[in-house]
Amino acid sequence: MAETRRVDLDRIRVGDCMHHGIVSCDEAAPLAEVAAAMCAHQVHAVTVAGDRRRAGIVSDVDVIAAAARPADCTAGEIAASDAPAISAGRSLRDAARLMTEHGVSHLLVRHAGTGHLIGVLSSTDIMRAMAGSPQV
Repeated sequence: MAETRRVDLDRIRVGDCMHHGIVSCDEAAPLAEVAAAMCAHQVHAVTVAGDRRRAGIVSDVDVIAAAARPADCTAGEIAASDAPAISAGRSLRDAARLMTEHGVSHLLVRHAGTGHLIGVLSSTDIMRAMAGSPQV
């Protein structure tokens, strides 16, 4: 097995690894529309339309869990409201802690100055950084 160097997650910023931009849907969007948006944009989570400071998030796992139920539902019904968010200036270690505390695989990312939503950080983004390739 090749030797790998340890990556210091305290030195890598969320903003260096996140996906810029937000893929979102309306809270009334049916499950099929949410799934279609994820597929079209090749993402594993979408935000549910809220204001620039507050939004819910629907992950691929949420869509699958909802599909297993007998009734159709909307994005707003399955969204994790007040999804955890982190500043783009925080460290990846902070992001990993926040994901662990909330039991989620995606964090909304806020601009350090304005607090507006600017992107999403996934667990895969953190793993990519740990593997030595932080750029998305």
